[in-house]
Amino acid sequence: MFFRKKAKPKAPAEPRIAAKEAAIFELEVGTYWYCTCGFSEDQPFCDGAHAGTDFEPMPFEITEEKVYALCQCKRTGNAPFCDGVHAKLD
Repeated sequence: MFFRKKAKPKAPAEPRIAAKEAAIFELEVGTYWYCTCGFSEDQPFCDGAHAGTDFEPMPFEITEEKVYALCQCKRTGNAPFCDGVHAKLD
């Protein structure tokens, strides 16, 4: 008897654009998990919505308590931080 493995659902080539603006937070020192798929309901942080896809959350360390602009369009060149690229999206 042979069993077939269930295939993972195909993830889109690019993550979903959660918003075309930065998320502004005052973050405390610690480790955070950045959503890379764009489907988290807790943007820009991971809530596990990537389950079953090829996307993985990205851990990042905050070493200084201050205000940060975090990317929600998922197109930044400096993840998880916003670089303003959302202003150029259609």
